[in-house]
Amino acid sequence: MSGITFDDFLKVDIRVGRVVRAEPYPEARKPAIKMWIDFGGEIGERKTSAQVTRHYTPEALIGRQVVAVVNFPPRQIGTFMSEVLALGLPDADGEVVLLSPDQPVPEGGRMH
Repeated sequence: MSGITFDDFLKVDIRVGRVVRAEPYPEARKPAIKMWIDFGGEIGERKTSAQVTRHYTPEALIGRQVVAVVNFPPRQIGTFMSEVLALGLPDADGEVVLLSPDQPVPEGGRMH
């Protein structure tokens, strides 16, 4: 893996937001959930789809804070336009566990 500079790291805008809406995405190639995430005033609400059905239901995601990259260009995922990339880590079986703060923080807070 090659190194990056601190300036390279600063180009990636990673923010915290709160899931305000979530629903199944059965049309996706792999099981996924559509999420609408509120990042607060500056960024507002953005949507994404995530392959997180092993550990989460749409109902359980609503109200949860998650961490996402907000400055990637939108990407078409099947019939759904994903505007942010929710971040997660694989569990022992390779299933995604979402990253989230362990204390409540204001929506839109930038990781540093």
